[in-house]
Amino acid sequence: MKQRWMWRAGIAAVLIVWLVLGAVGGPAVGKLSEVQQNDNANFLPKKAESTQVANEAAKFVDSKALPYFVLIERDTPITTADQAKVTAFVAGIPALGLGDGKKLGDYLVAPVGTARPSDDHKALLLTVQVDGNRADEVVGQGETVLYAVAKALRAEIKDSLTPTGLQVYVTGPGGVFADFVVAFSGIDGILLGVALAVVFVILLIVYRSPILPIAVLLTAVFGLALAASVVYPLAKHGVLQLNGQSQGILFILVVGASTDYALLLVSRYKEELHDYESKYQAMRVAWRAAIEPIAASAATVILGLLCLLLSRLGSTKGLGPVGAFGIAGAFIAAMTFLPAILLAFGRRIFWPSIPRVDHVHSRDQVGGRRLWGRVSGLVGRRSRRVWAISALALLACAAFLPTFKASGTSQEDLFLNKVESVTGQQQLAKHFDAGAGTPVEILTPVALADRVVRAAMKVDGVGAASASVAPGVPPKVVDGKVMVQATLKIPADSPDATKIVKHLRADLDSISPEILVGGNTAINLDVLDAAQRDLKVIIPTILAVIFVVLMLLLRSLVAAVLLVIANVLSFGATVGVSALMFNHVFKFPGADPGIPLYAFVFLVALGIDYSIFLMTRVREESQEQGTRPGILVGLAVTGGVITSAGVVLAATFSALAVLPILFLVQIAFMVAFGVLLDTTVVRSLLVPSLAHDIGKKVWWPSKLAS
Repeated sequence: MKQRWMWRAGIAAVLIVWLVLGAVGGPAVGKLSEVQQNDNANFLPKKAESTQVANEAAKFVDSKALPYFVLIERDTPITTADQAKVTAFVAGIPALGLGDGKKLGDYLVAPVGTARPSDDHKALLLTVQVDGNRADEVVGQGETVLYAVAKALRAEIKDSLTPTGLQVYVTGPGGVFADFVVAFSGIDGILLGVALAVVFVILLIVYRSPILPIAVLLTAVFGLALAASVVYPLAKHGVLQLNGQSQGILFILVVGASTDYALLLVSRYKEELHDYESKYQAMRVAWRAAIEPIAASAATVILGLLCLLLSRLGSTKGLGPVGAFGIAGAFIAAMTFLPAILLAFGRRIFWPSIPRVDHVHSRDQVGGRRLWGRVSGLVGRRSRRVWAISALALLACAAFLPTFKASGTSQEDLFLNKVESVTGQQQLAKHFDAGAGTPVEILTPVALADRVVRAAMKVDGVGAASASVAPGVPPKVVDGKVMVQATLKIPADSPDATKIVKHLRADLDSISPEILVGGNTAINLDVLDAAQRDLKVIIPTILAVIFVVLMLLLRSLVAAVLLVIANVLSFGATVGVSALMFNHVFKFPGADPGIPLYAFVFLVALGIDYSIFLMTRVREESQEQGTRPGILVGLAVTGGVITSAGVVLAATFSALAVLPILFLVQIAFMVAFGVLLDTTVVRSLLVPSLAHDIGKKVWWPSKLAS
């Protein structure tokens, strides 16, 4: 009786602690979007050439300017009346309200000049330069200046210009960033809501219980609250970097991981309830059996994510600790809150399918008529044929890996829905040089300025170059250097533009190593170079970390090698299939250079989870029955729960597709497909059949190999 009261007191204490943590961390989840940084320039290392130019550029202007382009056009030539309307519009820009009594004029770094006419006389271009150093300042109803400026301009345009028959667009870097704010505005509610709803439906099907899925979802919510309570203050004080993509991935990671851990623990708990009358004894046995594989799984993912700290890109580097805190929150919630809530409800939580003490075990399915009994029987009878066919199928898919395009995309391709900034950029290119307003910035000694201008004009794709801000105005000289601006003929954010800048850098380096090339296009080029370097450094590091964890967990060198090779093969097959789908079915223009690394981290670090869940159970059974029978029992026992976990994780990542951002949709497809491939082919067929064929030597050099 005393022991029972101790259990009840412990359960109550755990639940109270989690209610307090939820009250503290819950509001932090909603505040994460307030501490995002979504500017590529903030993510590059200080030594990057474009970063050096950006730092020096501050000496040539009073503050960092973030340009908003206002494009005004007609199908016919612009009239005198149109020009008068535009002049009146320009005069009123400084007085436009942003909220909290702030005016747009409070943030301008220079007066809005006269509208620039196009050569075809059918368009006018205005540049509104806002102080980029204050872009994240909050005004009005929690809106950043970044978004509020675009909102104010678009509202005034609707009232004063479009009624006259003019087509007007707010585009440029400022317009694009504002549209990103809108795209990510639903990340707190919509994404989390969709993810939880999808998981709830799947858990209803898996458990056939209306109560248990709620307990699992509460575990995910509390895990997210714990993670957010750590991430928010760290991001707020600049200790780590958080962007919209990382925030979305954090939500998905926590929901997916906590649900996976819950599925494994609940499955083992239900299994033990068939042997023990006491729910406390059943939980003690289940928790002790589940803690090792779940802890190893969480540790593997956390260590894999922390390898991202080796990245040269702040966005990728920031995802490492953000994701690690998320996995840690999921693990702690799954191993403390979930057991407490399961014990609080007792066997009734499984209603209407309440487990009774009948000594019926999943291991009895081996060779039986149920699905996993049939699969384990097939592996036992035809192990060599099964692993050979599985490996060949994966290799065939992986053959398309070289066709995966990850050299970056233009800003107009980042959105999967129609947004004004993209439409405006497309229309701007019809009337002006597509790179107008976003020039390449070339920092050069003043003595070489004329030579730099001539060299730049010779580069194919450069439309104009000058060291003067206006005709007849001498260039500004700072510390013996001037800033030459070169306008590209093509969109400055396109992949082809980065090739022009690469060519430009090579030509100017031959003149003097002191000449530095920066600007938005150069930033994109440096991001691409950094991403390619990260692939070469981080992927081998992650593989080494995973290998060490597996070797220590399974006490086997052979098993660790087998699992790493199998998961790398699974990753290759996933990228190959993704290349086919992206290039020929979805017809995506390309992919962000960071996509392969992100996909590798999630697929290999998360995919190895299922092999860990399988092989730890196989090792447990092998100690009692021998290796080959243990493999079949382990496969039959874990088959249903691991497949369910894979389906849940795939469905959870699929929720990222609700945000109309190309990067997130591609990650959603790759991880969802890769996880399903891993659970249905790699973990169900390839790994167990290959281990069965190898026999007890799979445990070498541990005692089980003898």
